[in-house]
Amino acid sequence: MIEKIKNLEMKHTFDKFINKEKNSKKKEAIRQEKRKWKEEKKKKYEERNTNHEVRSAKHAIKKSESEFRNPKFETDTKAQGSRLKTQSNFRSSSASSQALTEMPLNKFIAHAGICGRREAAALVKEGKIKVNNEIIYEPGFKVSAKDKVIFNNKQLHTKKDLVYILLNKPKDYITTAKDTHGRKTVFDLIKQASTERVYSVGRLDRNTTGVLLLTNDGELTQKLTHPSFEVKKIYEVRLDKPVNKKDMEAILSGIQLEDGFIAADAVNYADAKDKSLIGIEIHSGRNRIVRRIFEHLGYDVKNLDRVLFANLTKKNVDRGKWRFLKEKEVRLLKYMNQSFVKRSE
Repeated sequence: MIEKIKNLEMKHTFDKFINKEKNSKKKEAIRQEKRKWKEEKKKKYEERNTNHEVRSAKHAIKKSESEFRNPKFETDTKAQGSRLKTQSNFRSSSASSQALTEMPLNKFIAHAGICGRREAAALVKEGKIKVNNEIIYEPGFKVSAKDKVIFNNKQLHTKKDLVYILLNKPKDYITTAKDTHGRKTVFDLIKQASTERVYSVGRLDRNTTGVLLLTNDGELTQKLTHPSFEVKKIYEVRLDKPVNKKDMEAILSGIQLEDGFIAADAVNYADAKDKSLIGIEIHSGRNRIVRRIFEHLGYDVKNLDRVLFANLTKKNVDRGKWRFLKEKEVRLLKYMNQSFVKRSE
């Protein structure tokens, strides 16, 4: 009897190990099933991309043949042989030039200004990008300007020729491209930057210094200068005398100028010990607005420096020098990040 009890206790003690063995077999079976499913998915994916490449190649050959087809040579067998030879040469040269202009799909999307390359790769993997009406899942898939790349039902286009230049404008330079009086222009300072013709986004008068954006992107220029977008600007103002508290409150609450009411978004002393140096934040794009605010209150503006425009500052850019905008800065400007734009309610 005692021996039977011992056997039962031993059996109960080892039950958990027996069950564990069964569970491990189940887990292994699940792992095998997942591995098999992944291999099948990878195979289908590779087949789909291969088929797409074959179709693209056939389409390119047909297109080149149709371009070279000329009815007057159809009946002339000698000329036909010559034409086929020329056609073959055309295909090889066309293929080599196309190889030079091809780029990975995620890079193409980034150049279109949608997002950065990492974000673009994620969009591709999620199946949100179509190339020539087919969904592509591989970020490194090669495309060129001839391919039709679709995102959110809109065709994307690379904008390689768009130029964005940030200049730290010095005094005595005007922002017009040409001046009949022979005065210096900001375009004299950036003539080595690009062969593209660029324009200033808004204007700074001759004696105002600081951040100035120049570009040939008309759509972005419209966005940054249109009153409805209310792009933020911050100026540092040096005045002929200290500004009293009453006038500071008037600037903040608003004053009536000859062309209408105006109020600053923020205003404060830039230096606690020097009350003639003021920092003012404003989104209005009206002509000479900061100078006119202080002149209306009886102050003479000695120096006016724009230290911020939208999300751009003059940090690490010496007076009279320039730099190209970074890809991230351009994206922030295009999509009007709420951190630097005040929209109308």
